[in-house]
Amino acid sequence: MAPHHGDVEAPRQSRQTLPEDRFDRLPKSRRVGAHRIAARPHRFWFYLVAVVIGVVVLSAAGIVAVQVFGTNVGTFTSDQAEPGAAPAQIEGVLDPEATVAILNGTETPNLQAGLEEVITENAWGKIAFVEYAASRDVQISAVFYSAPEDEGAAAGLAKELGGVSYYQSPNYAEYGVRLVVLLGADYAGPGFDQAENITARLESSGEGSELPAE
Repeated sequence: MAPHHGDVEAPRQSRQTLPEDRFDRLPKSRRVGAHRIAARPHRFWFYLVAVVIGVVVLSAAGIVAVQVFGTNVGTFTSDQAEPGAAPAQIEGVLDPEATVAILNGTETPNLQAGLEEVITENAWGKIAFVEYAASRDVQISAVFYSAPEDEGAAAGLAKELGGVSYYQSPNYAEYGVRLVVLLGADYAGPGFDQAENITARLESSGEGSELPAE
């Protein structure tokens, strides 16, 4: 639409005619717009404080636990054990009618015969036979029994022989006796004096130093 002759348009001023201000003297830069760096939250200090607080709380809890439970350590007594917790001990009872075999597994000559005399004289059982064991380097002495009802007789005889061990075993059932005494290197019970006397009699009679195996 053409302007009316009555309207007088204000002349436009060119940029060259405007007065110079401080914005005209800004240094030239390739950056466009305002670039702002957002501040990051200080999480490092948050984690550090949390760790310190956790250590303090756990340390305090540990001290309290030691004070509460520490005095109870090692105070367990036999009264707290359940009945039957300990194995029952068999009371040994000597049985003069129990048949006994003696096997000498030591280097001591005639120890089986010496022990035979002791058992017979004290009525600790009835000797069925005595002989040397298949090996003369047996280390552990023991009394063996086969039938469960002979456990008391085995315990009683083992006690009289210096407290040797006693075991239930079927390995000696072939001997046909109730108790089998195996003498080993650890044997320290009765019979040594009798064995020494037997050896001396054999040597003096010229029959050697040991009784022959039966």
